[in-house]
Amino acid sequence: MSDVITRFAPSPTGHLHIGGARTALFCWAFAKRAGGRFMLRIEDTDQARSSDESAVGIMEDLAWLGIEWDDGPKLKLANGRTVGESARTIEGGYFQARRVSIYNRYFMQLVEQGKAYPAFESEEELAVIRKAAIAAKQTYRYDRASWNAIPTPAARLARIAEADAKGEKYILRLFAPHEEIVVHDQVLGDVRYAAGEMDDFVIRKADGFPTYHFAVVVDDETMGVTHVLRAQEHLNNTPRHVALQRALGFRTPIYAHMPLITNMDGSKMSKRDKAKSARLGLQQRLQKDTTITAETIAPRLGIEPAKLDAFLAKDNDAVEIAEKIAGYLGVPLPEIEVSDFRAAGYVPEAINNFIALLGWNPGMKLPDGKDLEKFDTQFLASHFAVDRIGKTSAKFDRNKLLSFNGDAIAAMDPGAFASRWLAWLNEFGPPGFAKRIADDLRDAAPRFEWLITTVRPRAKTFKDALKACEFMLRSDDSTAFDKSAVDKNLLAVEGSGLAILTEFRAKIALVEPFEPAPLHAAIDEFSKARNVGMGAVAQPVRVALTGSTVSPPLGETMAIIGKASTLARIDRCIQTLR
Repeated sequence: MSDVITRFAPSPTGHLHIGGARTALFCWAFAKRAGGRFMLRIEDTDQARSSDESAVGIMEDLAWLGIEWDDGPKLKLANGRTVGESARTIEGGYFQARRVSIYNRYFMQLVEQGKAYPAFESEEELAVIRKAAIAAKQTYRYDRASWNAIPTPAARLARIAEADAKGEKYILRLFAPHEEIVVHDQVLGDVRYAAGEMDDFVIRKADGFPTYHFAVVVDDETMGVTHVLRAQEHLNNTPRHVALQRALGFRTPIYAHMPLITNMDGSKMSKRDKAKSARLGLQQRLQKDTTITAETIAPRLGIEPAKLDAFLAKDNDAVEIAEKIAGYLGVPLPEIEVSDFRAAGYVPEAINNFIALLGWNPGMKLPDGKDLEKFDTQFLASHFAVDRIGKTSAKFDRNKLLSFNGDAIAAMDPGAFASRWLAWLNEFGPPGFAKRIADDLRDAAPRFEWLITTVRPRAKTFKDALKACEFMLRSDDSTAFDKSAVDKNLLAVEGSGLAILTEFRAKIALVEPFEPAPLHAAIDEFSKARNVGMGAVAQPVRVALTGSTVSPPLGETMAIIGKASTLARIDRCIQTLR
């Protein structure tokens, strides 16, 4: 088992999907348990859509999750550590676009052996043939016109040389086998494909780059991959891969196709979910406010009216449009990619734990008889086995993930939470807020400690912790007062709440030290002296300080803001309402 090599091979055409993260995690865990190696390979032969930026982003997300590769491209992390150091030398490296000369050797081998051939039809010509087949209600299959027109391997090689010299475009097709192909899958069992079902599929594109099918087969062989763990959506590709392996004289890796990840309603979990949420939010806004239209709101969004119309008509699901709409309306978009979860304040240990349970379970019980669900990646690496992978789709329960994340944050000691939260704020929080907390509050250690102990118990994500103290971001003269909160807590009953606020202001001006315990005591004493409930005192003060009726406990809120800001905010509220 020490010879086991698994691989995760993403296409760098966007961010790392959470389903891809699960595939990488399972490949990593399988290799670790076997004492083998986990490889990262970048499949960037789609020149129009691939980018180095996406490749780096995927690697950074994997490293953030702690899914580090033994072999693959090197990545230098912000802390100076390098991931991807390898003792193995792979010809051409781990980016497919740099391995074209290797693919070319195998292309020529297949043509020389009469197993592949060049085809010169244009896309337009093939489109006409395909359209005719559809009109005749027939399944389109390439008719092997180029195979028949150039009948021998020698003639095909000569024709390829001629085309290359002239710069003429052509593709290469595999002469499809006629025998039955059986895929021996470790999860699904034997999957059979009848003889004659496969067409002469393309293995080399007109731009000279290999198709996905060809490159992945050559790479798996030349890089020594022994086990291929991937999602079931790739199952229909596997017969083509087996056919290519046979034609090239390669071994066949051991396959294990994992269940798909779906939303709770069974729909595919994809980037389109972001478009759906943004579209619904904008439609509701347009229905609620009839004074605006898609045409008038488009300039505010920075979107061309025609593109916005197409988006609303579901003619496109552009993520960039969805994000602009969401930012303008304040509509949250569902997290789909790892980077989404990072920005939302999730922690990697919770994500790894949760996605490990999407299609796999350890098969262990707790002393109370419940299934074991909470574990770390070291446990996974010690216990992962393919025979515990299920066959049916796994539903992505966001509430369960949020619960896992909340538990992970609750398990942190205050120091660890503070360090990790500040790091998150520095990357994803309001500009300068992390520095402000570190500079303003850490110099006054008790205020920083009050903040941490106040927000941590109420936070299921780091973003929750930010929301709980957003009142700190405002200057003392910029709080926007929620009208309903003001009406209910300050102006109702002939302004009784405002009178209480005015009187209480004088009392807390005398509180020393200005700390949570004395402040809570002051509220308690004042409410008893006035013979009113504590809420009748606390809520007017809370509205004055934060603009709403929601905040951390009031004693901590005042202590964190400090006496000067507390009195200044109360004074402004009184002056504004009077």
